[in-house]
Order: sequence, then C-alpha cells, then structure tokens
Amino acid sequence: MKIFLIILTFVFSSSLAAQTTDDRAYLVKVGDMAPNFSMKLTNGKILKLSELKGKVVMLQFTASWCSVCRREMPFIERDIWQKHKSNPNFVLMAVDRDEPLQTVRNFAKSIPISYPIGLDPKADIFALYALREAGITRNVIIDKTGKIVFLTRLYDEAEFKKMTEMIDGLLK
Repeated sequence: MKIFLIILTFVFSSSLAAQTTDDRAYLVKVGDMAPNFSMKLTNGKILKLSELKGKVVMLQFTASWCSVCRREMPFIERDIWQKHKSNPNFVLMAVDRDEPLQTVRNFAKSIPISYPIGLDPKADIFALYALREAGITRNVIIDKTGKIVFLTRLYDEAEFKKMTEMIDGLLK
C-alpha cells in the first residue's frame, strides 16, 4: 500500500509539473506547436495565427497596467520591430490582455509603439499559452513551421538579447 501511495504521489506531481514548463507558469514549452487563435487588431482586422505559417511570429503578451511591459516595449519597437517590420517573413503582434479597445489604443500611443496590437478581451488567448492567473509581460517566438522556439517572462536584458538573436537567426 505504501509503495502504491508513493507511485500515485509521483504520477500526480508529474502530471501537475507537465502543465507548466517552469516557475514562469507557461502551459506551452519550446518545441510545442503554437496554439492557434483568432484575434481582432485595433485597426479592426482579424488575424489568425494559423494563417501565418511560413513566417516567424513574435507574440508579446501585454497590458497597459503592466509596468514591466511599458519598460520592455520601447526595446521591442527599436530592436525588433524597426529592424524587421519590412521583412515579409516576420510578424510581430502584441496581445493586450483583457482591456477595451480605446484603452489599448491609448496605451500604444503612450509608449509609443507602431507594431500591431490585438485584443484579448477575456484573456482566452493568453490562457492558451500560460496559466490564466499568471502575470505578463511574456514573449513567444514561433518559427516558420508553427513551433515555439523561445519563451520569455518579464524583462531581462540578457534574455531579450538572446531573443533578438534568435529572431535574427530565424530570418536569415
């Protein structure tokens, strides 16, 4: 009986650990196919992730109330978007968590950023990638086949540099 309980405990704890890749509360991991979604952009266009296969995609989960997001976004604008925005094989989009359209538009202007930003009104897109109650900012880099190749959480200069190098390499 004791061995059965030990095995049951191990199996249960292993299944819980499988729900996240690390202490960052991701539900996905590097090597997984990126979960598909549709999202309305602030310009009214609808974007489907599945329609972006063949392109390198960067998802930036954000919100106006996130101070770390506000700190990171100018670097994304300068070091990633301005460098690759003309490349037809690259897509960058912010996914704003649970805020109304006008708040999101004002937020984008206040940073300022020029890359596309979409609405995630109930954090349903976010919940495909991380635990719904988990925090932001986080970035997901998806290769041309639709696989996740890089995940970030919060803003760390060294991790951000690795992410930009990864994007540069994928676009060569």
